[in-house]
Amino acid sequence: MNDGELSDSGQEELELNVEEITVPLTDGEAESSKPGPEDPLSVETLLESLEGVTAERDDFRDSLQRLQAEFENFRRRSSSETEQRISAGVSRLAETLLPVLDACDAAAAQGLQDVTPIQNALETVLNNNGLTRIETLGAPFDPTRHEAMSFETGEGNEQVVVEELRPGYLWSGAVLRPAMVKVREQ
Repeated sequence: MNDGELSDSGQEELELNVEEITVPLTDGEAESSKPGPEDPLSVETLLESLEGVTAERDDFRDSLQRLQAEFENFRRRSSSETEQRISAGVSRLAETLLPVLDACDAAAAQGLQDVTPIQNALETVLNNNGLTRIETLGAPFDPTRHEAMSFETGEGNEQVVVEELRPGYLWSGAVLRPAMVKVREQ
C-alpha cells in the first residue's frame, strides 16, 4: 500500500511530532523534557494549578452572584418607583377633578337635576379607582381628615363635627383633600 492511500479499515497512518515542553520548577528554573510515561507533571504543580483555577472560578461566581443581586434590586426599585409615579399622577388627576364634583354638588343643592347623571358617572369612575368620601357629620373631629372652619364651645370636652362645609376625600386610604367642617364641643 502507498503512503497516501487508505488501508482496508479506512484509516490513514499519521506520523506525530512531539515538541519539547518546558515545565516551571518551584525555584524559578525551567526544566526541558519530552512528555512521556517516564516523566509526568508533578502532583504539586497540578494541585497548584487546580487551586488557582478553583479560586478564579469562585471569584467569577461571587462576582456573578453580586451582579445578579444588584440587578434584581435595581429591577425591584425601578418597578416600585414606576408604580409610585403612576399612583401620584392618578392622584393628582383625581384631585383636579374634585372641583367638578363640588360644582355638581352645588348644582344638585340648587335643584338642578340635569347634572346628576354626570355627577354619578364621575363618582362611579373615581370610586372604582380608589376615591372615597370622608364621613363627617356626627364623627369625632380628626385634624388629619377635617379642617375646622368654625368652632363652637359646648357642655362636654369631646369635639364633634356638626356641619360639613366642603366634602373631603381619601384616595386609596390617604387624605386627598380634608373636609371643611364646623366643630362643636359636646
